[in-house]
Amino acid sequence: MAEYIAPLQRLIDEFRRLPGIGGKTAVRLAFSVVSGSEEAAESFSEAILRAKREIKTCRRCCNMSEGDLCPVCSDLDRDGGIVCVVEDARDVMAMERVRDYRGTYHVLGGALSPMNGIGPDSLHIKELLARLEDEEIREVILATNPTVEGEATAMYLARLLAPFSVKVTRLAYGIPVGGDLEYADEVTLHRAMTGRQTID
Repeated sequence: MAEYIAPLQRLIDEFRRLPGIGGKTAVRLAFSVVSGSEEAAESFSEAILRAKREIKTCRRCCNMSEGDLCPVCSDLDRDGGIVCVVEDARDVMAMERVRDYRGTYHVLGGALSPMNGIGPDSLHIKELLARLEDEEIREVILATNPTVEGEATAMYLARLLAPFSVKVTRLAYGIPVGGDLEYADEVTLHRAMTGRQTID
């Protein structure tokens, strides 16, 4: 006899397909949906469908958008001469929470990962190059994640952008606030040392 009845098992399986959701969490989520009201389940499923149908890609920066342009690209007070290149829309949201950056973004849609079949053609690199040709961009900030794939992507883009008359910079990385040196890896310590600054 199966552990769960078929409709419940199917719901558990669907939750397990989501990243970061293990077996126990999938079971808890499925039971929560089933034990809730039908209205709550309909609202939940409608939110999923609406998000899938209504979220588009910004034609300029490839960020998530409800229309042709995302809120950042629509904002005339942003400095269009500075473009921060990130891996995905979550990175844009993280940068926006800081409220220090007033330039624009370009979302690659991932990072180079030949082992996973993700090459340059899988990312929004052509769109970035088109922006450099069509817009007056002074600086490109490479803000890919400090992973092997992120570093490879940043180096690839730096070489690709070299022929353009644009300043190319990389986000500084190092020891996080509240972190201990003894737990930092070699790459983090190296970046912290090379990115050190004078104390005023």
